[in-house]
Amino acid sequence: MRSELVIRARRLPWGAYALGAIVIAYLLWSLAPVAIAFLFSFNRGFSRSVWQGFSLQWWTGPNSVFHDSMYYDAIKHSFLLAAFAVIITVPLGVSLSVFLSRWRGRTSRPASLLATLPLVVPELVLSLAMFFLVTKLLHFISLGTPAQVLGQVTFILPLVIVITRGRLASIPIGFEEAAMDLGASPLAAFRLVLVPLLAPAILASAIVAFAVSIDDFVITQYMASTASTTSVPMLIYNATRGSATPALNATAIVMAMTTIVVTGTGYLLYRALSRREQITAVAGDQFPTVPALGEGVR
Repeated sequence: MRSELVIRARRLPWGAYALGAIVIAYLLWSLAPVAIAFLFSFNRGFSRSVWQGFSLQWWTGPNSVFHDSMYYDAIKHSFLLAAFAVIITVPLGVSLSVFLSRWRGRTSRPASLLATLPLVVPELVLSLAMFFLVTKLLHFISLGTPAQVLGQVTFILPLVIVITRGRLASIPIGFEEAAMDLGASPLAAFRLVLVPLLAPAILASAIVAFAVSIDDFVITQYMASTASTTSVPMLIYNATRGSATPALNATAIVMAMTTIVVTGTGYLLYRALSRREQITAVAGDQFPTVPALGEGVR
């Protein structure tokens, strides 16, 4: 077996090595700025471009990321917006996806198009539209956290719908019909049959919603009010135009590492769910179901 793998490895075309080299070069190019920012978060001096020695002052000192209220409050607000985005968009997006996928009618296609329309609308245009909507019509929604949550949900919801509908395309509607034939209500069939089958898509949607919310700048900036509603992307944009300290680098690293940890954990959970589905499918193929009473065994 090992000799066969060696032979196959030797027969790889030169294009495979070239593609591998391009991928490695891209990863190095994209990760180099993150590594530089991480390095200067440990700079002894106040410079973000000249190395002056190693120090932990921007992580543990009085002006560090966790002790300066400007940086700490921005991190907390970004996490708050991300939590609201996940809690609202995932259940709402899954429900809309099931409705749009199972709905059959003349207006089903236009409704599906409208549900994913924000994906093709530029974020700047969407932000301006949301700003005028909140300030001119929806006066009961104030600028700040409520408006930021509303804007992010509007922007992220189509992503959840697309991810969930991709999963729904591989789930036959017969599963739900079989559950209802056995006495389950439509809600029970959705909760006990469809939701477990949609678990990988729900997990992927939550990860995407969290990552997009953490990284969003345009909508969050337009919907902001006071300094208390400043997110980390807004803080980075405003601070880089002034005299920022390496604590800004540490703030960016905290957010980047959080996103990496959340994405990595979600990927491991997704692999576990996919592996469980594969085991269930193999078991179903190897162990046929027992025929019902009165049916003959084929």
